[in-house]
Amino acid sequence: MSVKPVLINGEWKNSSGPQTFHAFNPATKEQLPEEFPVSPWTEIDEAVQSAAKAAEVVRSWPGSRFADFLRKYADLIEQRADALVKAAHAETALPVSPRLKDGELPRTTGQLRQAADAAESESWREATIDTANGIRAMYGPLGPVVVFGPNNFPFAFNGISGGDFAAAVAAGNPVIGKGHSSHPETSRLFAEAAHQAAQETAMPPGFVQMIYRTNHEDGAKLVSHPLMGGCGYTGGRHAGLVIKEAADKAGKPVYLELSSINPVCLLPGALKERGDEIAADFASSCLMGTGQFCTNPGIVLLLAGEATDQFIEATVGKFQAAAVGTLLSGGAQKGLTEGIITLQSAGADLLTGGEAGGGDGYCVKNTLLKVSALDFLANPGKLQTEVFGNASLYIIANSAKELKQVIRTFEGNLTGCIYSQSEGEDDSLYDQVAPLLRQKVGRLLNDKMPTGVAVSPAMNHGGPFPATGHPMFTSVGIPASIKRFSMLQCFDNVRPHRLPAVLQDNNSIKDCWRLIDGKWSQKSVGE
Repeated sequence: MSVKPVLINGEWKNSSGPQTFHAFNPATKEQLPEEFPVSPWTEIDEAVQSAAKAAEVVRSWPGSRFADFLRKYADLIEQRADALVKAAHAETALPVSPRLKDGELPRTTGQLRQAADAAESESWREATIDTANGIRAMYGPLGPVVVFGPNNFPFAFNGISGGDFAAAVAAGNPVIGKGHSSHPETSRLFAEAAHQAAQETAMPPGFVQMIYRTNHEDGAKLVSHPLMGGCGYTGGRHAGLVIKEAADKAGKPVYLELSSINPVCLLPGALKERGDEIAADFASSCLMGTGQFCTNPGIVLLLAGEATDQFIEATVGKFQAAAVGTLLSGGAQKGLTEGIITLQSAGADLLTGGEAGGGDGYCVKNTLLKVSALDFLANPGKLQTEVFGNASLYIIANSAKELKQVIRTFEGNLTGCIYSQSEGEDDSLYDQVAPLLRQKVGRLLNDKMPTGVAVSPAMNHGGPFPATGHPMFTSVGIPASIKRFSMLQCFDNVRPHRLPAVLQDNNSIKDCWRLIDGKWSQKSVGE
C-alpha cells in the first residue's frame, strides 16, 4: 500500500520525506495497513509559505465568506459520517455508538456551524467606534494558525476539524492542521472534506492544509516560524511546554491545553444525604471513555468520617465490578501505569487496580488510590501527577483546615467540583472552600461531575496553568474561543471609505460599541 499524501498548497501530493509510520488498533494491538509520512522541514515550510499567501488574499474578506466554508465543510463531514466513524473506531477503539456517531460527530459539525454563525455576524470583532476622536478598533485575523489535535477526541478536537480549527477559521485565518499519530486516517478523511469545501467556496490554495507528523525539532520551528500567526495545541504537558517555549521565544501567541486533575470536593453533609448516588456519579464519570477525558475527576477530596468510609467502600466495589475499557494507545497504557507508580512512590496507597490488563487490547485495571491530607501536603507535586485514564486519587483530610490547605496547594485545573448537602448543612464549609477552589479552576461546578463540556457561549474550557498556558484561554465557547486567534486592530483618523466595513458608521453589528453624547453605548444602528 502506498504512503498517503499530504495536503499542501491546495493539492494532495506525495511527501518528500523518507520516514513513515502506521497507526495501531488499540483493541487488538494490531498495526493498521495505512502508511503515513513524517513531513520534512522543506514540506512544512512550503505549507507555511502557502498559508501566508492565503492570509494576504483573505485578510479583508467579510465573515460571510468564512461562514460559507464552515457550513459547507460541516455538510460534507455529515456525508462522510460512516467512513469517518469506521476509521476513528479502528484507530481509537472508541465505541461507534453512542460516542463517535451519536455524540462526537454531531458536536463537531455543530461547533463548525456555531463558528460560521459568529463569523457571519462579525459580532466577535467587538467593533468600537469613537467618532469624536476619530478612533475605531476591532479584532481582526491573526495570520496563519497551526492546530495540534490530541489523541482522545478524534473528531471534536482534531487539528483539521475541531474547536480550535473552527475558531481560527471564523477569525479569518488559514489553518495548517497537524494530525495526531494515533488517528491519521481519520484526519485524512476530514482533510478531504475540508479541501473539497475550500474548493467549492473559492478559498485560496493554502487556506486549509494538513500534515500528519513532524519530528520534535521541526514542530518547534513550525510554531516559531516568522510567517506564522499563532498556534493551538491540545495534548500532553511535556510536548506542549516545548512548543510554548519555542513560540514564546519567537513572540508567537500559543494557546495550550495541557494537564488537569479536576479536583472534586465531597462535603460531609452531601455524603450523609446521598452518598450512594454520588458514588454512582463518580464511578460513571471517572470510568467514562476509560477515563481519557481532560475533565476526568482525578482527585477526590474528603473529610474523614463514617460517610467517607462508606463512600470509598462503595466506589471500590463499583470500580472492581465495572468492565475495564480500552485505552487509546500503547503510550496511553504506559503513561497510566507509570503515573500510578509515581503516586504510590509519593505515599499513596493502592485500593484497587493498578496493573495492566483486565480488558481488551491496551488497558489497565480500574484504579483507586488513597492518601492522607498530611502526606499529600508533604509531597503535593508528585501527588498531583496527571494520571490520564481510568484512575483517581482520594485525599482524606482530618479537618476543614487541612481541607483548605490542600486546595491552596493545587495547581491550575480546568474544573473543580463541590458537592454539598441540599438543605444547607454544608453551607458554612462551602463558603470557606469555594473561594479557594474558584481561583484554581476555569469552571466551578456544584453537585455535578466535570466530564461534560457543553458547546455553549458561556462555557470556559480553560483554566490557570498548567491546565492551559493562559488563564484567559478557552477552547470551547464561541465567540470567546475565536478571539484567541485574533489581534486588536486600531484605526486612528483613517478616512471613512478606507475603514473595514464593520467600523464604518452604517454597520449593523449588534455588539458594536459607540461613543454617544459622551457615553459608551453597545447599540447597533437604528436602535
